[in-house]
Amino acid sequence: MSESIGSGGGESRPLSDDDALVRHDEEAAVEKRWEGVGYARIRRDVDRERVSEEHPRMRETLVEERVPVADDDSGEIETLPDGSISIPLYEEELVLTRRTVLRERVIIRKEQVTELQRVEAELRRERVSVEIDDE
Repeated sequence: MSESIGSGGGESRPLSDDDALVRHDEEAAVEKRWEGVGYARIRRDVDRERVSEEHPRMRETLVEERVPVADDDSGEIETLPDGSISIPLYEEELVLTRRTVLRERVIIRKEQVTELQRVEAELRRERVSVEIDDE
């Protein structure tokens, strides 16, 4: 097949090696862009709940024990092996002469007692809801 170059006036001449033919192609360009399609609204709700519970707690009380006096009692305040404190109590005894006589000892110990105590508080719980509008 022979090719020719036209001069626009209706004449054409055969192509030589020095002549060039320009050929054009079309290309498609694809671009991306963000476009809004709707809105989302987020709402936070806070629920409040009143709670009331009983919890054990420890406290100390005094326990009193009264014991008779032994013959060899020193009459001094003493700390017993279990950590208790022994306190002597004196009273007057009427005789011809007055003198102080050891009457008894008081032993004081600590004792732990468990009791229930009500604790009240208001607790908050958050909830999140999402609404989406499509445009």
